[in-house]
Amino acid sequence: MTEFSTSIKSLRSSEIRRLMSLAADPSIISFTGGMPNNDIFPVDIIGELWNNLPRAVKQAAFQYGPTSGYAPLIESLKTYLRSKGLPVDNSQKLIITTGAQQALNLVTKVFIDPGDRIITEYPSFIGALAAFKSYGAILKGIPMDNDGILIEELRQALTDPWLKPKMLYLSPYFHNPAGIIYSQERKNELLALLSGGDVCLLEDDPYCELYFDEKDRELTRPLKSMAHEKFPLCYVGSFAKIFGPGMRLGWLLGPAEIVDKCELAKQSMDACSSTFTQVLAHEFLSKNKLPAFVAALRANCAQRARLMLSALDSNMPKGISWTRPKGGFYIWVTMPEKIDASDVFNAAIKKGAAFVIGNAFDPEEKRNNSFRLAFSFTPVEKIEPGIKIIGEAIRSLM
Repeated sequence: MTEFSTSIKSLRSSEIRRLMSLAADPSIISFTGGMPNNDIFPVDIIGELWNNLPRAVKQAAFQYGPTSGYAPLIESLKTYLRSKGLPVDNSQKLIITTGAQQALNLVTKVFIDPGDRIITEYPSFIGALAAFKSYGAILKGIPMDNDGILIEELRQALTDPWLKPKMLYLSPYFHNPAGIIYSQERKNELLALLSGGDVCLLEDDPYCELYFDEKDRELTRPLKSMAHEKFPLCYVGSFAKIFGPGMRLGWLLGPAEIVDKCELAKQSMDACSSTFTQVLAHEFLSKNKLPAFVAALRANCAQRARLMLSALDSNMPKGISWTRPKGGFYIWVTMPEKIDASDVFNAAIKKGAAFVIGNAFDPEEKRNNSFRLAFSFTPVEKIEPGIKIIGEAIRSLM
């Protein structure tokens, strides 16, 4: 009998991957995938950028690269991050990772031993939860309201003598799965609470460019840009939503002493991220192709969000509530506690619609009266019919 490691025994299959496979049938209207619609990708732009590269650069794109990342991309990314007020110089260090998921994994590997505690939001990104659990962490979920994590409950958790958390994980901008964005007041309260402490703050920010209205842009200002330079805050970003998930590129910005350890850990994982996609990402940034692309992506997602919100208003029974996102890909739906999202899913998929159940996003795996709807990928003409099916499934269980 094969004896597997303790860490792998603690892992479970990603609920999102499982449900996406169930919804792979083209007859299913799927709201499971948190990804851009294929039609929006800059295929022609990338082809043009590649064709115009010197042969020597094309050859280099096929080669191994430094663990820290392709040097030209690091410089163009620094320019981009500076424009957002992020401290990319002095005592901070920036490295390229194989997707933001690897960055989350690296920081966890550097800080967490089995049995260490991590505070997260409830609900929280399933990929981060999986990374934390893979290192044997014990998770504590703090609820949120429309402005962000609840400060008083967070204060109690931070001072709990049993908990003694090593890390706090937050996703403040168009949250996955909740769809909310932190208010400036809540961010100020958060930094004041954490000031002077030694808990590492892991700030996950893949969606900040995807605001629907220009007036909300200021709300996407990262905590990292507001915090003291010596504060142990690691900032994670991604090209997945602003360039393409298939590029598998993210980044990690943090205090040099932390990022140096992460780079060392990365050497044992994959040696280096794809040079090929890093070359393309550098060209995309340095040739100023990002602004027009994200503007089109914002408009595309805003239209889909409006359609889904309208469909929810028309088709959800009384007693059901949902967030009203100002950006990103997601809407979080909450039902009365007596209704199990798994039962709703089973009823809905028989009629042709799918979503992701809330238990997958619960760090403590207890609550399941909510679910996530992703509007970013579903064909626009299928949004209203799909929501109608889900509304009928909920009614059948009420």
